[in-house]
Amino acid sequence: MSAGEKAKAKIEQAQGKTQETVGRAVGNERMAARGQATKSQGDAREAKEKTKDAFKH
Repeated sequence: MSAGEKAKAKIEQAQGKTQETVGRAVGNERMAARGQATKSQGDAREAKEKTKDAFKH
């Protein structure tokens, strides 16, 4: 997995988790949903990179 893509995935996951937690804490369902979507996007990016790595070796 390229270091840049791996870092991007981790950042998206962390930002999404934070946004989701804050949204739930303040009762903002839209913010929580956006955070969950961002986290899922990071998860998908990480999975894609892991799959690419698996086929390289």
